[in-house]
Amino acid sequence: MSEPQASEPQPTEPPAFESYEEFWPYYVAMHSRAATRWIHLTGTLTGLAISAYGLARGRKRYLAALPLIGYGTAWPAHFLIEKNNPASFGHPAWSLRGDVEMIRMMLAGRDRELADTAAKWLAEHPR
Repeated sequence: MSEPQASEPQPTEPPAFESYEEFWPYYVAMHSRAATRWIHLTGTLTGLAISAYGLARGRKRYLAALPLIGYGTAWPAHFLIEKNNPASFGHPAWSLRGDVEMIRMMLAGRDRELADTAAKWLAEHPR
């Protein structure tokens, strides 16, 4: 399946969800473009590495790198690439869980599965 066109804005208001399992396909759809997913992965892992380095050196202030670098790289990708608002704006806890699951799948070589999940959700929920 091909990626959605970047010029097509995606929904800005998140639908209501009863569970994380119901939220997950929406979360993935808000990361429908591979570039967005890879920017998330890069920012999160960079922030995590700097935070771990800081902890290893006894510099707790480095913990701020994880949210600052993680969100600081991810959010612009939503505005500039996806043309949507980050899912964390409406569902912060589920979005954090989604970030972890999405990155875990990407590191396991399952990015194509994420693209398929996103395409399916977007096809079932026209703009």
